[in-house]
Formats: sequence, C-alpha cells, structure tokens
Amino acid sequence: MSKYKLYILSRGRAFEVAVKEPITWETHRKGQPGKLTFEVAKDETLGFHEGDIVRFEYDGHQLFLGFVFTKKRTSNRFINVTAYDQLRYFKNKDTYVYKGKTAAQVLQMLIADFKLKAGIIVDTKYVIPSHVEDNQELFTIMDNATVLTTQHTGNIFVLYDDYGALCYRNIKELKLDILVDEDSGETFEYTTSIDGNTYNKIKLIRENKKTGKREIFIAQDSNKIAEWGVLQFTETLDEGENGKAKADTLLTLYNRKSRKLHINKVFGDPRVRGGSTLGVQMYLGDLTVANFMLVETVKHNFYESKHQMDLKLIGGDFVA
Repeated sequence: MSKYKLYILSRGRAFEVAVKEPITWETHRKGQPGKLTFEVAKDETLGFHEGDIVRFEYDGHQLFLGFVFTKKRTSNRFINVTAYDQLRYFKNKDTYVYKGKTAAQVLQMLIADFKLKAGIIVDTKYVIPSHVEDNQELFTIMDNATVLTTQHTGNIFVLYDDYGALCYRNIKELKLDILVDEDSGETFEYTTSIDGNTYNKIKLIRENKKTGKREIFIAQDSNKIAEWGVLQFTETLDEGENGKAKADTLLTLYNRKSRKLHINKVFGDPRVRGGSTLGVQMYLGDLTVANFMLVETVKHNFYESKHQMDLKLIGGDFVA
C-alpha cells in the first residue's frame, strides 16, 4: 500500500493521480504560502484545471490542501504542477486603516474580507492603538501586526495553513519532540552575524502633542556596546505606546548575534513545518548547539521508499 495519496478534485470528478517522484512540499515561517510541486503522467482520463483542489496525505498525515496554480507540459507527456495553500491569497493587496485591534483580530478581518477558512487563532493580547496599511500585501499587513505584537510582548506568532484552515499560534505551541544531530543530515552550513537585526542600543522617540516636547526612551547594554560598538535601533512611537516597556522588550529581542543553520537531507518527519521548533544537538565550531531551534523554511521530498527534509533553522539567538 502506497505511503502517499495525492488527489485532484476537478469539476465534480476526483482523480487519485500517479506521480513521478519526488513530491515536494515547502513551507515558510512567514511571507510565503505553502507550496506542493509534483509531476503527473498525462493519460486518457486525467483532466484538470487551474483552480482545482489538490489534497496530499503521507503515512496517514493530512499535509496539504490547496489549489492548482500552474501547469507546465513537457514533451515526455508529463505535467509539472504547482499548487499553493490558502496563504497564496495573502499576496493580494489592499488598503486598511484600523484602530484598537489585536493581531489576531486583524487576521480575522482579512479572513472574513477575502472569504477564507479559519482554524486555530489564539488571542495575541496586545492591542495595536492604530495602524495604516496603504496598498500592501496581506502578508505585509499581517507581518506588521505580528512584529508590533512581538515588540511589545516578546511573544512570537506564526501564521500557517493547516490542511485548509488558517491558524495563528504562538511558536511555543509548535514545539516537536524531534532531535537533529550531526548524523541526521548529509551537509550543513552555519552562519553567525551581528550585521543584520542585532542592536545593543534602542532609542524610541515620541512627539508629545500635548506638551509640544519630544520624549525619548533608551535601553542599552554597555557591555555589548564595548564589545561590538554602538548598534542602534531608532523608531518613532505611536500614540498610546509604552515607550519604556517597548524599549526594554526590543533590547531583549535584538541584543544578540543571529545564528542560522541550514541542514540538507535530514530524515523526514511530516509534522515539521515553517514555524515549528525542534531540538538540535550539534558541534558547530564556536559552540555546541544543544537547544530548540526554529524552522524558518522546510522543504520535504517524499518518495515511496524514503522521506527527507532540507531545513533552514534559526537558533536560540533568534530575532523575529
């Protein structure tokens, strides 16, 4: 019995299609829809169209429910298919002006306006005083709301499609009992840097309309400044934002090196998606990683006889 099942639903007909291996499923932590790519052999009965529903299951796990977006025919009578999940519609652009909404409520607004299906959406607590989004992708609108929430709470949230239902959850809820070590993959690449989202001084500015004076809130780490020089993050505060609390939270988030780890051809686990966290224990030259790391991107390759993943991970020194 085959480990995987791939169905295309087209105009009242359902096809369980034979595919040329591998079937590839790719998900990201943010900014991209889930993508399924596969090749099917064209025969007398198979007929499907852009917009048709695609369902993919592997070893009893329901992994992907999305829609055909691209068909590419080749001379060998195979059709190369690219399907995306609901998040593909977050590439739509729109303009919004909203007040007094949490990031979760912003998401629910977008889901309702674009007639999408919702799954688990947690309460993100922080209320965004007001925000303007002018002709922005829905991905950008949600990312801005998520970043504001992270900056004020320190909590990191991930938006993903769970087999046809849009979910928005704290990454703490997506921790898996998986351990990756030196023997798990064939190759790895490890990068550390302070040349990006690393800041040891936070300076937030607000023009107080009532007093006519400028308010400045600063949080800094003198030890890291002595080590790296001044790496300053400067931002203007909106009305209603708590300047001191935000400065302290931003320093906690950004006052560290970024660490990135790419591991190829790791043993596959269908539970892993962009936004998952998993255990890593590896010696990487300047340190030994022995903690949980966040999956930035995962690319699954499914075969009848094996399942492998290419992982892009961000470590304990993580910046959203």
